[in-house]
Amino acid sequence: MQLFLGSLEGEIIRLEASEAHHLFKVLRKSPGDVIQAIVNDGHFYEATLIEVTKKGALAKINSSRIDPTDLNYKLNMYVAPTKNIDRFEWFLEKATEIGLTSVTPILCERSERKVVKPERLQKIVLSATKQSLKARLPLLHPMVSFQEAIKGVNEGYIAHCEHGAKEHLMKIKNTSNTWNVFIGPEGDFSPKEIQMANDKHLSNISLGESRLRTETAALLAVTALNLRFITS
Repeated sequence: MQLFLGSLEGEIIRLEASEAHHLFKVLRKSPGDVIQAIVNDGHFYEATLIEVTKKGALAKINSSRIDPTDLNYKLNMYVAPTKNIDRFEWFLEKATEIGLTSVTPILCERSERKVVKPERLQKIVLSATKQSLKARLPLLHPMVSFQEAIKGVNEGYIAHCEHGAKEHLMKIKNTSNTWNVFIGPEGDFSPKEIQMANDKHLSNISLGESRLRTETAALLAVTALNLRFITS
């Protein structure tokens, strides 16, 4: 099944130029052909094309069905992009395939990468969503400082390598069913940042005894929560 991302307008799905171009130029689709589309609402739509040009396309909905993999929990990952951006992009691709609600790149005291290209990251998210046959894209937020990120979080979890009491992510009880998980840069969160997080009532968590790379730790958190919920 090949998916196309569009927007919902009553019983019509509108595909913008970037999506319509592939239909028009590559697949040679024309009015009357049936496509499979998503509109980022957790449903798959079967629709019949009624207009196709390289600048856009319109399709009338025939039927819809709920995505059985749509999450029954919210997972917001706050991750410091790695110096080698390929590693962060790898995390973003795989995490999208597994399933999460949002990703926010964060700038920390020890961050070696201070800039990301949101347009490229968004393309990775879209491609991974289609490849894994999901009907909802994770939100990709702009990069913000660690201090700004924790301001908007009332309950969350911070993974770091400093000593101290920590509970493993798989064993934490969370009644809100919303998970805000913070993963730091290659040099880890600074003691000051950890204290700031704890002052905001973010809990220290463990992801196991191994020392993990940033992208590995982040993907492990996504995977652990996915397994926890699909097996519960």
